[in-house]
Amino acid sequence: QVQLVESGGGAVQAGGSLRLSCVASGSTFTRYVMGWFRQAPGKEREFVGVVSWSGEETYYGDSVKGRFTISRDNAKNTVFLQMNRLKPEDTALYYCAATTRWFMEGSRWSGDHFESWGRGIQVTVYS
Repeated sequence: QVQLVESGGGAVQAGGSLRLSCVASGSTFTRYVMGWFRQAPGKEREFVGVVSWSGEETYYGDSVKGRFTISRDNAKNTVFLQMNRLKPEDTALYYCAATTRWFMEGSRWSGDHFESWGRGIQVTVYS
């Protein structure tokens, strides 16, 4: 079982940037495909991005393509989410997630594909 802890959230003005980090412990990090999801109050959990074991392959949800970048540093057991040109509709709890399996889902990854989850971290974007 892998434990995941997010950091780097906060409040930012629309148009600004934030960088989220997620540190994994308790298992071999390179075994895991890593993903980011988000959930706003009253809404379903939404796919944000996923990165493969090596970091060479990434996919993003339609609402964040061109603005967000997911990456990983296997030496630091860390996955990142760089968020640029933030919009008020990006306001949500952001969750780090891990799975040992790669799926041929493209930009349509579901939370059901993931086995382990962080507690979530708040991102608030104000106008």
